[in-house]
Amino acid sequence: MATGTPAITALRAAGAAFSVHEYEHDPRAASYGLEAAAALGVDAERVFKTLLADVDGELCVGIVPVTESLDLKALAAALGGKKARMADPTVAARATGYVVGGISPIGQKRPHRTVLDETADLWDTVFVSGGRRGLDVELAPADLVALTDATVAEIGTTTR
Repeated sequence: MATGTPAITALRAAGAAFSVHEYEHDPRAASYGLEAAAALGVDAERVFKTLLADVDGELCVGIVPVTESLDLKALAAALGGKKARMADPTVAARATGYVVGGISPIGQKRPHRTVLDETADLWDTVFVSGGRRGLDVELAPADLVALTDATVAEIGTTTR
């Protein structure tokens, strides 16, 4: 089993039920999330990406299906804020301790207010980054909420 990421360490420390899924990451992949879904053979709506945004001057986390985009207005509203914009990738990496494309919502350097898209509740388990490209963890949405102290709200928007 994969070791060495803060996400895996945090999951183990919390006693959470989870499984680790590793796959061969292709650095040329257009979408890391869609690549993960295909490599793992799971419905892409079950694979969630972790995005950082600046909400009224505070870094916050939005977790949405890889098939959707983060609705910044909805994220701000879910957190009681007025305005949100995507965080600079360098800032996101520094603040979480993870590389962009492998940012896990679990085990970040310091906690950030987090919102999980409500569609996670449609599944018994969901997949999120395990803390590096080519590594996902599968866990129950309720456990993801508990581990990240997330609010659940509609924050995803279809990009089609």
